[in-house]
Amino acid sequence: MARHRVAKVSEIAPGTTRRVVVDSVEILLCNLDGKIYAIEDVCTHDGGPLDQGTLEGEHVICPRHGATFDVRTGDALTLPAVVPLMTFEVTLQGDDVYVDA
Repeated sequence: MARHRVAKVSEIAPGTTRRVVVDSVEILLCNLDGKIYAIEDVCTHDGGPLDQGTLEGEHVICPRHGATFDVRTGDALTLPAVVPLMTFEVTLQGDDVYVDA
């Protein structure tokens, strides 16, 4: 894995998400009260993107079938998803967000 600068913290308001692509991998950055988490931006239930869903606290909800995932761990919390999301290590350096992908 390599470290990639993908965004600036100031571009992702608390309680929001931002989709980025690193080496063809779709990643969803989630800002939880200033802490940035990175998960794959693909629902493990149907393969659709999660960036059109909603972020409620530490949970992202898939817009198509309502599957819920924990953005901190990637765990699938509700059906129809049962497979966890891949997560990525995030490093902040000043305002820059780096993801290991």
